[in-house]
Amino acid sequence: MNRCARFFPLGFALVAGVLFAQEPLRAPDGGTTFHVAGVELLPIQGIPLTGKSSVQWTRTLEDGSTVTVQEQANLARDSQGRMYRERRSFVPVNSDRESPLTELQFFDPDAKTQTICSAAKRECTVSDYFPRRSFVAARAGSYANGARTLEREDLGANTIDGLDVTGTRETTTINAGVVGNDKPLVSTREFWYSAQLKTNLMVTRTDPRDGKQVVRLIEFSQSEPDPHTFDIPEGYTVRDARAAIRVER
Repeated sequence: MNRCARFFPLGFALVAGVLFAQEPLRAPDGGTTFHVAGVELLPIQGIPLTGKSSVQWTRTLEDGSTVTVQEQANLARDSQGRMYRERRSFVPVNSDRESPLTELQFFDPDAKTQTICSAAKRECTVSDYFPRRSFVAARAGSYANGARTLEREDLGANTIDGLDVTGTRETTTINAGVVGNDKPLVSTREFWYSAQLKTNLMVTRTDPRDGKQVVRLIEFSQSEPDPHTFDIPEGYTVRDARAAIRVER
């Protein structure tokens, strides 16, 4: 009995040593994150709207299977050109789950401020904002010293949700070796633009690196948004990081 008892602690120590030796040794890993831009608005006065930016993203894996996720986020623009939009996380396609809210964004072109609020921290930061009120598309042809080529095709007129839209397809070719690619890399973007709202109602992006992304403005109204849409939510702290404020201090 005593002899067995003397060997038990040694045996236990050996087993414990084996278990601890199997624990992996490594440093933290940040992983990979993606941001897919949804519907883009310009701070144009006199064209109010409210709606949702809908994104459906499909990627094809090496074994030929696909992964499709979706995200819907509220957005608004009032007659003053102020804009509100949300950033949300993706959920599996056809999921009953609501896309989790990650960020609130407020843009005021008159005050030249943008306020970004973290939903997790309930903290907001006000910074300088230099509004872009118009957009001019890049010219078709080669650019970047001939390393890339842009081709543009007119898709004609159509109607989406009762609004007239104009279609354009842009095909970008990146020469082999430019971004580490061993063959030319070809991607396309298809836009359906509403002159009435001054924004795209639908964009389809296809890129072998990122898969297929379909972006749509859905459930939209051309009525004036609720003024409280542009209020910072209660319980959020606000930090002013504008350059003018820092100079005054």
